[in-house]
Amino acid sequence: MPGAVRSILFACNMNSVRSPMAEALARDLLGPDVRIESCGVYEGVLDPLAAEVLEEAGLGKPTRPPQDFAKIAPADFDVVIALTGEAAGQARRTGAEPEFWETENPTRTRGDREAVLDAYRGVRDALRARIKARFAS
Repeated sequence: MPGAVRSILFACNMNSVRSPMAEALARDLLGPDVRIESCGVYEGVLDPLAAEVLEEAGLGKPTRPPQDFAKIAPADFDVVIALTGEAAGQARRTGAEPEFWETENPTRTRGDREAVLDAYRGVRDALRARIKARFAS
């Protein structure tokens, strides 16, 4: 089908919270026929709370370790989505023209464990809605 999106790259700062969530959600929503990956400006470590809220949603914990832009060729993707301003800038430096979806950083949330998990769930659910609206037919 002409114009169909066959590959999507999600990017954030550390590839530890927002972009792995988006990758997992998009894989679930769009299926195996779309190549979906994620990366960060810097290579971080998967945030255990991000993994927890993905598992809550039945998506399982991401198995690929976080990676940075040096391990990805953004030009190989039909769509590059930057979830932070820093990631948008880095994507542009590679020659990509990213869509910018400003996404809250749940790691900045203060409070008890449930309040922090609620912030992660909010990001997860907002990303799911945005991915559905943009890509799901």
